[in-house]
Amino acid sequence: MIDSKNQQLTALVDVTEIPHPGRGANLKDPKYGPVWVTSALGNANVTFVGTDPVKHKDNAWKVVRTLEGQGGGSLFVKSHPKSSNLWVDTTLNPDAKISQSIAVYDINNLDKGFEVLPIGEWAGLKDDGPKRVVQPEYNKAGDEVWFSVWSGAEEESAIVIVDDKTRKLKHVIKDKRLVTPTGKFNMYNTTYDVY
Repeated sequence: MIDSKNQQLTALVDVTEIPHPGRGANLKDPKYGPVWVTSALGNANVTFVGTDPVKHKDNAWKVVRTLEGQGGGSLFVKSHPKSSNLWVDTTLNPDAKISQSIAVYDINNLDKGFEVLPIGEWAGLKDDGPKRVVQPEYNKAGDEVWFSVWSGAEEESAIVIVDDKTRKLKHVIKDKRLVTPTGKFNMYNTTYDVY
């Protein structure tokens, strides 16, 4: 952790087994207050690090919670200030059943574990491509989550849109121009640092 004002090291936090250095997710843990969440390539850990040195000083810059996800190979986690969900992909997991699905946690009941949604299956792709599910991304309103379903360059891919509240399929976007889609970023949410 680097203090961006004085550009000095604040803490080194061990999150084990090759954490993905992506943006992670910022949310309010019901027990530990504001946290940053990251997943891992090397194991099933979903790690919560306390981020509030003022109101939650005892938790600041420490691992406060570690959940077990579906498995290693995760690249992205995502939540939204208007949501009670935390979405965790496992894109690079060698088990197709795991890499083609998404784990979703209820932030208000994290100890309950996760629900698995079959995003790759919902895409309804015709061929036998890898259908790796990658990078949950919210729309501007915070009520839809968009997933890339990533297959090979010669195979059909898709974008799957899920209703954040109901966790049900809303829509599938298919187009021959969608070739191995990975990152897709909502410019409003990124520009205004919504999450």
